[in-house]
Amino acid sequence: MKRHNRSPRTRSLRIRALLALAVIAGSLAIALTVPVRLGLDLRGGSQIVLATRSTPAAEASREATDRTVEVLRGRIDALGVAEPTLVRSGDHRILVELPGVQDPKKATDVLGRTAQLTVHEVLGQTEDTDTTATPADPADARVLPDEAGQPLRLKAAELTGQDVKSADARIDQQTGAGWHVTIDFTETGRDRWAGITADAACHPAGDPQRRVAIVLDGKIISSPQVASAVTCGAGIAGGTTQITGSFDAAEARELALLVSGGALPVPVEVIEQRTIGATLGDAAVTAAAWAAVIGTSLTALFVIAVYRLMGLLATLALTCYGLISYAALAALGATLTLPGLAGFVLAIGMAVDANILVFERAREEHAHRNRPSTRSALAAGFRGALSAIADSNITTLIAAGLLFAFASGPVRGFGVTLGIGVLASMVSALLISRVLAEYAASRAAVHRRPHITGIAHTGWVRDRLLRRGPHLMRHPRCWLAASAALLVVTASGILVRGLDFGIEFTGGRLVEYTTSAPVDPDRARAALADAGFPRALVQSSGDGGLTVRAEDLTDAGATAVTDTIAGLGGDAEKVRDELIGPTLGEELRRNALIALSLALGAQLAYLAVRFRWRFAAAAVGALAHDVLILAGVFAWLGKPIDGIFLAALLTVIGYSVNDSVVLFDRVRELLARDRTAPLARLTNRAILQTLPRTVNTGTGAALILTALAVLADDALTDFALALLIGLAVGTYSSVFTAAPLAVELHPRTLTNRVRRPRGGYGSSSNGRLVGEDGHHDDVKST
Repeated sequence: MKRHNRSPRTRSLRIRALLALAVIAGSLAIALTVPVRLGLDLRGGSQIVLATRSTPAAEASREATDRTVEVLRGRIDALGVAEPTLVRSGDHRILVELPGVQDPKKATDVLGRTAQLTVHEVLGQTEDTDTTATPADPADARVLPDEAGQPLRLKAAELTGQDVKSADARIDQQTGAGWHVTIDFTETGRDRWAGITADAACHPAGDPQRRVAIVLDGKIISSPQVASAVTCGAGIAGGTTQITGSFDAAEARELALLVSGGALPVPVEVIEQRTIGATLGDAAVTAAAWAAVIGTSLTALFVIAVYRLMGLLATLALTCYGLISYAALAALGATLTLPGLAGFVLAIGMAVDANILVFERAREEHAHRNRPSTRSALAAGFRGALSAIADSNITTLIAAGLLFAFASGPVRGFGVTLGIGVLASMVSALLISRVLAEYAASRAAVHRRPHITGIAHTGWVRDRLLRRGPHLMRHPRCWLAASAALLVVTASGILVRGLDFGIEFTGGRLVEYTTSAPVDPDRARAALADAGFPRALVQSSGDGGLTVRAEDLTDAGATAVTDTIAGLGGDAEKVRDELIGPTLGEELRRNALIALSLALGAQLAYLAVRFRWRFAAAAVGALAHDVLILAGVFAWLGKPIDGIFLAALLTVIGYSVNDSVVLFDRVRELLARDRTAPLARLTNRAILQTLPRTVNTGTGAALILTALAVLADDALTDFALALLIGLAVGTYSSVFTAAPLAVELHPRTLTNRVRRPRGGYGSSSNGRLVGEDGHHDDVKST
């Protein structure tokens, strides 16, 4: 009978072990065979310089060049090049920097196409062989050769690329007709398409006037006849058509992205193409790597010191997390940049947090003898923590998905790496860590020595709380007043000193030099920092060239930069000196704000469904509190608001929501068992029960961030400082802002009602904590 009881548990452990081995083996195979692409800030890439040209119909003004930048950004995203940099240089030039592009010629060909699409009625064939005349407006009447070379007289276009809603490359699997491009028109385009085909259908089959010509950049790419089933005056309804031809897969996809991406406002010409170095030097990358190694090692030692054997196994699981994340990045062809690394920092914190949630829950079960053995306590810990782990990770995945879908540039890259990291952390904590922990707990030697597991005692934080039992929510309005005062003091820095936006947001000045002797970019960065330009971006450019970018660089400052470069490399000849636009342009910033707003709204809706709308509102209120405080502190310190800060801000948002979700998950569980107790007492009990997890998780994350702040380069120092501030404020706000806000929003005349989550709440502790009336409340397991 005993063997029968252990068989299902042993079987499930073996299944989980096989799954874990399969994931690790697959990740290892990918990691050894597929390299990860590094971004421009870590490795460099290719730079393409484009110049906009005026036409009789459009002037290549600064505004037209800015619009061209946004169209090119969409084309590059469709090409699959992650984390590019596009910036206007002067009034008519565009700098395009592409990380790790293997075939820059292909990218140049796609970027250089104007992609002006027009649809014309065919007036008939002509003997006029002069088809080289180009009208001022591509939509004007003209003569062009069809696919067979026969000249066709075309009526002025009634439908252009502005009427295209989307275009997709597809293949007909049933007929084997090959690749084609399907075009969907807008509502206006549908009516125009129906009118064009209705007129063409009035001519007999075989008549050239029954054809419709689709022209791209002055060339007929398709001129099909309207089908005989279409009657005169009726036309083709539905607003969809196909461009057929002898396309292969690559040609069809290129044509689809050109059509859907839209025409360039003005034509562009490729001026030059060169190789550029990384914006972060080798010394900075090496320092960051050492800081990450030291910080991760300190975190691992802390987890092992607190949770002993279970902590050691959790550290091994975190190593597997790193392997899985790296393999996922490589398999998806993502580009790893500094903002992307920020996503992994958040995911590492969530992976550590998931293990700590489980171990603290197991400690509660074991300490109160609900589970007499460490193995059963661990199993109960995994079940009890599952709800909080799932909710916190799902809210983060919602944000990552929306950032990827609606944002672009570094914000989209953050969403990609954050999503990968969260999924990998769930595999690490809920699969690999569980397999290792349950296997170790089932060993006879461990069963005889339960103290080595790290869950046979409650820990000093929980012991002190159990002895004192403070009632933190006795006066919630006092905590809200303290939070409001802190918010006013810090956020006033935004009004008093203002935000110092970096070159990514404001643009600046670009100066390019050639020197008589090679100049190492790291030396140039250090020398410019000593000369008073600590935020200048320095890159190698071409063969022996050097590029310097800085915001608010006056003529005197440019002279100082030139003298500094000349002091390092002998004669310094200035070959380019131009004003540049922001890399985070207006449309990119708008898309990022839209994506972030949608992410916060989706998180609010999810939390309202899973918990209560008051809890969701409290969590979002605490999040806004954290964001404003972080921005205010950076304003008081005079730190730059740049791409690094943006990555840190997104990371802080993730931390803040995660802390609030863990707390409210415990409140929800307590509400399910005691619907008559005041919410203030239950919230206080939840705070005291989850505080050990909060302290241990915060300490582990702080060790990594402190190492980055102390040992890494200046750019990463600001990043780590922002995260340390966000970590401290997020920990404070989840307890002293979100919790009292939820208590105040709760109507005192209503009884406690709770929405029970699917799958139950799992087990809980039997801790004895002092209630608001001074007596001891028993917290029993269900």
